[in-house]
Amino acid sequence: MNRRNLLKMAALSAVPGSLWAARSALAQSDVIRFGCPVPMSGAFAANGKYADIGMKLAIQQYGNALGRPLAYTVLDTEGKPATAVRKVQEQSEQGTKFFAGGILSSESLAMGKEVEKGGGVFITTAGADEITGKDCNKATFRWSVPTFGAIEQTVRPLIEAVPKAKRWYTITPQYVFGDGLLSAAKNIFAEKGLEHVGNSYHSLTEKEFSGYLTNALAAKPDALLILNFGSQSSDTLRQAVSFGMKQNVTILVAWASGLEQFEALGADLCADVYFGAQYWHGIDSPLNKELVKRCQDTLKVNPNYSLAGSYICTKIMLDAIIKSGSADPKAVIAAMEGMKYDGLTGAEEIRAEDHQVLKNYYLLKGKPKSKMKDKDDYADIVSSGQSFLPVGQTGCKL
Repeated sequence: MNRRNLLKMAALSAVPGSLWAARSALAQSDVIRFGCPVPMSGAFAANGKYADIGMKLAIQQYGNALGRPLAYTVLDTEGKPATAVRKVQEQSEQGTKFFAGGILSSESLAMGKEVEKGGGVFITTAGADEITGKDCNKATFRWSVPTFGAIEQTVRPLIEAVPKAKRWYTITPQYVFGDGLLSAAKNIFAEKGLEHVGNSYHSLTEKEFSGYLTNALAAKPDALLILNFGSQSSDTLRQAVSFGMKQNVTILVAWASGLEQFEALGADLCADVYFGAQYWHGIDSPLNKELVKRCQDTLKVNPNYSLAGSYICTKIMLDAIIKSGSADPKAVIAAMEGMKYDGLTGAEEIRAEDHQVLKNYYLLKGKPKSKMKDKDDYADIVSSGQSFLPVGQTGCKL
């Protein structure tokens, strides 16, 4: 074979490879990419693990959107704002524009600003009022009820249920989320003429709460209001019960993580304790029943709050992509603003003016093991409702 023919054949044989590479690149660029930025290590790793599963379930359920394949990446934020921002920035540079996560308010506030800067969409389950308040932005949405609503729907009905509880002690994580809960609680105490007999602040790394509980016991409260979250609220409650506080003090965990937390604590410890919850697998709504069945069929478990929150946040963005007929973040944001849909808690609506989802928050009461109907029947829903500041009072200006 002469050199000319050899070069011709080499050129011809290279064409299919070039075409394959081009098609592969096109296929990769056609993928709609999601990011799940949550703590997969550290004190809140359990919440991150279930959030990862929740996004995966939604992505698997839809399979594609607008005829385009879907993909997602979990990003370990470690519960640190700086790490969360860096991970989101890196993922955004790789083409991801849709993010659902940020279990901690501090990291969610930081990530929301980064996603806006990168031209994406971010939806979170974090609680600080500022997320859809003074620090709101066009890219950020929030499914969970903020701290104001969580306190309104737990402390207020509990005061009515236990009118003898006149003296309240609080234990609070010292960051934006805890301060929001504490401020809302103090406002209700003042309104109702109740005595706030003391507060103990603690860091996000704290694991030992006996000193704070000793201070609480010394103040002789009628009610103990636990304002931390995840493993920290479990540790606080566990130690409070070991101190015998459940015998003569009404205990409220204002922001519980639901089923995963009850499983770790056990029915005996949860019995007669009150819990605030964004979600409970026993909610009677069509979408929730569908999610419960899917989890039972595929995972052999009932969904908990972290899983359910991540699932619905991902689903909201997918439905908005389909509704808008576009994966352009600007079009998706426009579709999400004012969206009304049948959610996990029933009818839900995204308020266009501040990107806050209007939904129920629940007050649960732990039940004794003897009254549990099944292994996950840890609590009854005592009450539920919606409490949101009017947009004019949130400080949000989009």
